[in-house]
Amino acid sequence: MTPRSMPHEFVQLQTTLDDREAAEELIRAAVERRLAACGQLLGPVNSTYWWNGAIEEAEEWLCVFKTTAALAAVLERWIVERHPYEVPEVVTIGMSGVSDTYGEWNTDETEE
Repeated sequence: MTPRSMPHEFVQLQTTLDDREAAEELIRAAVERRLAACGQLLGPVNSTYWWNGAIEEAEEWLCVFKTTAALAAVLERWIVERHPYEVPEVVTIGMSGVSDTYGEWNTDETEE
């Protein structure tokens, strides 16, 4: 089977941080530890959300990590342990239709 025919073998995890430097450091550390093959930083993004009974607004940075499904839970725990928020957003999204070469690269870069 090729990566294209194995839906959700690859995933993206995303989280947000309110500090660009901290977001850059989180991404770099995850890639250095080979928990993710790639990390992308988007933003700033404007977030509106309920917190402690009130609507809050914040400028945040969106971190997107590309990894294998096998590492998703490990990466999620690693992010939560380092995240400064009391309730960090960590969302895992399955990637389907991944090209063979991208899937191979993702796998190669997340194996030690």
